[in-house]
Amino acid sequence: MKNDMRPPRAQARATQIETHGITRQDDYAWLRADNWQEVMKDPTVLDGDIRAYLEAENAYQDAQMSETKPLQETLFSEMRGRIKEDDSAVPSPDGPYAYSLKYETGGQHPIFYRTPRDGGQETIMVNGDQEADGKAYFKIAGASHSPDHKLLAWAYDDKGSEYYSLQFRDLESGKDLAYSIEDTGSGGVFSADSKFVFYVRLDANHRPSKLFRHEIGTDPANDVLVYEEKDAGFFMGVGKTQSGDTLVIDIHDHETSEVWMIPSDQPTADPVLIAPRQTGIEYSIDDHGDQLYILTNADEAEDFKIVTAPKANPGRDNWHDLVPHNAGCLILSHCVYKSFMTRLEREDGLPRIVIRNLKDGSEHSVAFDEEAYSLGLSGGYEYDTDTIRFSYSSMTTPAQTFDYNVKTGKRMLRKEQEVPSGHDAGDYVTRRVMAPAADGETVPVSILYRKDTPLDGSAPLLLYGYGSYGISIPASFNTNCLSLVDRGFVYAIAHIRGGKEKGFGWYKAGRRENKKNTFTDFIAAADHLVAENFTGYDKIIAQGGSAGGMLMGAIANLAPEKFGGIIAEVPFVDVLATMLDDTLPLTPPEWPEWGNPIADKTAYEYIASYSPYDNVEAKEYPAILALAGLTDPRVTYWEPAKWIAKLRATKTGDSLLMLKTNMDAGHGGASGRFDRLKEVALVQAFALKIAGKV
Repeated sequence: MKNDMRPPRAQARATQIETHGITRQDDYAWLRADNWQEVMKDPTVLDGDIRAYLEAENAYQDAQMSETKPLQETLFSEMRGRIKEDDSAVPSPDGPYAYSLKYETGGQHPIFYRTPRDGGQETIMVNGDQEADGKAYFKIAGASHSPDHKLLAWAYDDKGSEYYSLQFRDLESGKDLAYSIEDTGSGGVFSADSKFVFYVRLDANHRPSKLFRHEIGTDPANDVLVYEEKDAGFFMGVGKTQSGDTLVIDIHDHETSEVWMIPSDQPTADPVLIAPRQTGIEYSIDDHGDQLYILTNADEAEDFKIVTAPKANPGRDNWHDLVPHNAGCLILSHCVYKSFMTRLEREDGLPRIVIRNLKDGSEHSVAFDEEAYSLGLSGGYEYDTDTIRFSYSSMTTPAQTFDYNVKTGKRMLRKEQEVPSGHDAGDYVTRRVMAPAADGETVPVSILYRKDTPLDGSAPLLLYGYGSYGISIPASFNTNCLSLVDRGFVYAIAHIRGGKEKGFGWYKAGRRENKKNTFTDFIAAADHLVAENFTGYDKIIAQGGSAGGMLMGAIANLAPEKFGGIIAEVPFVDVLATMLDDTLPLTPPEWPEWGNPIADKTAYEYIASYSPYDNVEAKEYPAILALAGLTDPRVTYWEPAKWIAKLRATKTGDSLLMLKTNMDAGHGGASGRFDRLKEVALVQAFALKIAGKV
């Protein structure tokens, strides 16, 4: 049942744009605020006409979903009931202390604390709930303690715009120093003597272009510029090796990287370049004494290899293979400790941890037997240790945290995710099937359903996809999706091209001139799930966010008849206009992923051929729910706003079409752990409504 409230219509104001001699018309370009940089920091300065349209869409969405309000409350209660409210992480030792975070019953934000290493009275370092009090949005970017354990560098964002304020807290008094550093990219990294902090500052276009060195206790106006990245197409970050010996300046886009290093005990030294950037060559470093351990795809090592090089002369000519390239086995990360090295790799779609003895080169691995699972590796704080920490889960198995002794091979279960409302893994089935694509490839699909769900084509199915930037979607435990599964849904993840589930080649086959493979893979997954009687086309609800939201817009245009509904969260749907606007925060760094339509007419034409906004047609579309964040610096609010406005003016039929813009948040939606669940409840209520289960 739909509410009788008439849907809002955005005014069409024709704008002609010419590129490469090609003219296109954009009737809704006016929804892009000219003062978007100011809006990121102060949403109250948004143009009145734009605000009125967004609020009208919000009112319409609220009215259309009003009948589901009781269901949303039920879903919220269920999902909250699966969260251990007074939860805490396993403490990580570092010298005399063990550091951790926890949540209190009813609390929305993390509380960072420490105890003496072997147990004892805990000291609260930052209480996120107290800091968030009175703020509509609040998020802590992270908290890092100084090597001498006297200070905490922590950063927060209270707009959702990802401009962070960096604070320094005296851990003895519990009070922040009398100043903060504004507009940082996140937190800071301490030098070995705890006297200096390195941080990245964002410019007016939200780009991390400058690295500064701050001396604790001095005026930030006097901070020293250590490095400035002049190319707007590159991101920049700062970190530290596992040993703590080297400060690392990481500069990269989506296919090229460059690393500079500074000795942590010589913080005022000039940074030293390891290897100059070369298009298509990526590398990252860790260290061990006077040696660097470098993870790279150089020398056509598509799935990466690990090489060593002397710190004193680290250039490419001195790189020597340690772990050779093994085609089809993608090395995801590495970490070097005093006596061993770990690496996380993926082969045949499944991850494993490999431990290498640095003295004799012997190796052994940690893996699991389920059809589909997720594995994560934590570096910890300490370098001289025999213990690593990893996490494991599957779609039916709650997350488990293990400490693993690399010498004895013994693993100790330190924590198992509790589901207070109860969870019996035996009630559920997890499977992995391979969907055939038109070009002969096979697309992995991870599936979860209750044992008693009929597999005769009658079950509704939520199909999730992403497929960009080489990001792989793990088949991990997700308590939220159980609310749908327990109501008869099949839950499926399509591991489509554009991710790295099947190696780096899987990523390359889903980007730039191959981007359409991402969309056709997702449709192939839907076809296979129908062919195998998991569901029917009219019962598939597709879901994706950000670049996965672009996927949602593309499949809506390509195969609207194969989906009953589409959920597009902060969707990147105005691809052509965004990639043509080099003033936006992410546009230049994104060109390696999508192509540069400003410089390349072929790229322009290819992006124009699939950009969801540009390919909206006068035809019937499935029901669509789009979600946006007003201060989102990644996918600006006007992308989904323009898309919904054009769909509403163009599509035929009477399918439900809704836009909800969070006027107090950015890319990640609501910041509190429970407030976020309210948005998940809305999304699930929409899926249930479209599936006829309301």
